[in-house]
Amino acid sequence: MDHHDAHTPSDQPQDMVESIVPFMPVVLPVAGGVLMFLLAFIAVFMA
Repeated sequence: MDHHDAHTPSDQPQDMVESIVPFMPVVLPVAGGVLMFLLAFIAVFMA
């Protein structure tokens, strides 16, 4: 059990990374779209 207890904390960060990676193809375009919208809004506001 000691080996399993010592192995469990190393599994948790891997699970965190594996849970974040599938969202990256969604998060990056959304962040890019928001950034482009903000830049366009600033350009129109300054004009």
